[in-house]
Amino acid sequence: MSEPKASRAWSDSQWNAILTRGPKIRSVRRLFRLAPSSPRCGMCLAPFSGLGGRAFRLIGFAPSRKNPRYCGECFEKAPHGGAEVDAGILFADIRGFTSFSESRPGEEVVRLLNRFYRMATDVLAGHGAIIDKLVGDEVMAIFVPGLAGPSYVEHMIEASQELVRGAGYGAGLEPWLPLGIGLDRGTAYVGNVGAEAVKDFTAIGDVVNTASRLQAEAGAGEIVMSERVHAM
Repeated sequence: MSEPKASRAWSDSQWNAILTRGPKIRSVRRLFRLAPSSPRCGMCLAPFSGLGGRAFRLIGFAPSRKNPRYCGECFEKAPHGGAEVDAGILFADIRGFTSFSESRPGEEVVRLLNRFYRMATDVLAGHGAIIDKLVGDEVMAIFVPGLAGPSYVEHMIEASQELVRGAGYGAGLEPWLPLGIGLDRGTAYVGNVGAEAVKDFTAIGDVVNTASRLQAEAGAGEIVMSERVHAM
């Protein structure tokens, strides 16, 4: 969602267009395409590897924590603001994490969390999600058509199924992670919220709260979705 730094203010309509139809920054993309090499940011085409990638990292175009397929300029450093758009919200949580962590050495807990984070990041990034939170025992992800495509709800469902399989369910083995997932879709305010130093790209709205409540009802290895998701 990056843009030339000469202009750092977007209107609600611009945010809406980006979140629903994707970024339109052709001049920047043409310029960045000339710099070697792939892989690149999926929005602005800034290179991530080679000499070009190292040079671009120095000026802020490193992979974003929101989705490593995009750069920080397109998320963390995007202007304030946002828009109300249709979005899918996914929450995934480790069931019984408090008792689990209290009964095991800290190093073992850290190894499990790191494995969980890597798996979740790979799965969610592969489906075009925005990783809102990846902290403690919980993951929250946002799916909007401008990034995940018109089939963003289907991508959310597929991602949830991959997360459950990645945790070891349905593989004929003992699951290594007691993961429960909640899904909902609806209108949310999506964009950069907060003060300059602490702004965060996130989603706000009832759909977020509903997805969180559905996740709380999910047992280990279960995906609980709203009727609005099931009807898609």
